[in-house]
Amino acid sequence: MQLNRKEIGSYKVALGYIGVLTMITGGIMLLPLFVILGFPDELGHVQNFIIPAALAFLTGFLLSLFIRGEKKQQLTLRQDTVIVVAVWLLAAFFSSMPFMLSKQLNFTQAFFEAVSGWTTTGLSVVDVTVTPKIYLMFRSIMQFFGGVGLVLVMLSALSGTYGMRLYNAEGHSDKLLPNLVKSARVIMSIYAGYVVAGTILYVIFGMSLFDAINHSIAALSTGGFSTQVDSIGAYKSLPIELITIILMLLGTTNFAAHLVLISGKFRSFIKIGEIRFMLLLLGLAIPIMAFVSLNGIYGSAAQGLRISAFQIVSALSTTGFSTVGFNNWLPLPIFLIVILMLIGGGAGSTAGGIKLYRIYLMVKAFLWNLRRKFLPEHLVNEDVVYRPEGKLFIEEKHISEASNYAFIYMVMLFLGVGVMLANGYSLQDSLFEFASSLGTVGLSIGITLPSTPPIVLWTQIVGMLFGRLEIYVIFIAGIKIFKDARNRIALAIKK
Repeated sequence: MQLNRKEIGSYKVALGYIGVLTMITGGIMLLPLFVILGFPDELGHVQNFIIPAALAFLTGFLLSLFIRGEKKQQLTLRQDTVIVVAVWLLAAFFSSMPFMLSKQLNFTQAFFEAVSGWTTTGLSVVDVTVTPKIYLMFRSIMQFFGGVGLVLVMLSALSGTYGMRLYNAEGHSDKLLPNLVKSARVIMSIYAGYVVAGTILYVIFGMSLFDAINHSIAALSTGGFSTQVDSIGAYKSLPIELITIILMLLGTTNFAAHLVLISGKFRSFIKIGEIRFMLLLLGLAIPIMAFVSLNGIYGSAAQGLRISAFQIVSALSTTGFSTVGFNNWLPLPIFLIVILMLIGGGAGSTAGGIKLYRIYLMVKAFLWNLRRKFLPEHLVNEDVVYRPEGKLFIEEKHISEASNYAFIYMVMLFLGVGVMLANGYSLQDSLFEFASSLGTVGLSIGITLPSTPPIVLWTQIVGMLFGRLEIYVIFIAGIKIFKDARNRIALAIKK
């Protein structure tokens, strides 16, 4: 099969949309400059953001020329995945430049930090005690826009052409129709409101304004970048921990579910299957962690419950904030944290992991199959789950897709853990750290450091990208490019 004119034209459309999204990235990179208003002594770092932002905008503008006046061309099958993967790689590349231009990090470290920001992972190789505040704010800004997604930003600012295809290709399975653009703008407004509310509450309970903005963004985006070495634990404040828990739970909730909640349909919100499943997991894991795993480590049951609640929510929401270190933890609580990191947050949210919906669906499938063993052979059953858009009748393909994704996810986990084992890390530490990378969590047991070998950092980078964009998207984009390039080469040879 050869590339015809229509397919070649569609690549011009793809390059055009890559350009538009790259220009948006350039604009986002200028937002940290507002920090100068509060910290004028950091004016000398401005050029480290203006230069890469200008390069991103110029690159995007040149690519966008491919769709100037082009209204007839359409994307071909799976080109949406190519757009999304290319845009995320370009965003991470341009966002790594400020760290390199300031000579804080080398390319591997800078790209790692940028990928960790955009994928809302929160693993870090910078020393927050000496890093200028403009870079700390930049990390949080990356997490905010990476959490809601570049496509959603484009939809809220521009138009909905190819919107649903791009939105789904970015790893969102929720339905925001009938008006996708309006829904995108509502979601952006909701998230901005949450950030403002979180910031105000943090300031009321003792955080500085700068720290409050950063932590509010990081908690809501389930990113976990902190301005403190000891993360949320540095504040030793129960109110601050409770505010953080609420923001993390909001961040790990499906975008479409927020629309249901904001519209006042509380009963419909509670009926959503993955919301109930999340509450069940929290209800089981928190007391197990507190009264079995952490019993005696922190001196009292109340303190153990407080630490357990925070760390369980942080792990399941894939945020990565912490209030304590893990060095004195026994294997059982570490194992529970790893399991929760693998499960992850809500589908179509800022969170990572296999996703609550897929695990919920597989658990329901097991229970449905078990129930059928006790029912008459020819009895017809309708298996149903509740999603934000309403009742969904489950077919075999839904269960198959969830199971296949979980399988591929575990294969990726084993491969990443294997690389870490080959570099001399223990099985427990390797499993914890790569589960955190692949799940875009950000909790660290001590492997991720400035001195970490480059091969390990690149392994984590791959894990973070696969985890944020969802594995199939990257595979499909790679296969699409390979097949089209092969066909193009074959066509050139024949000529």
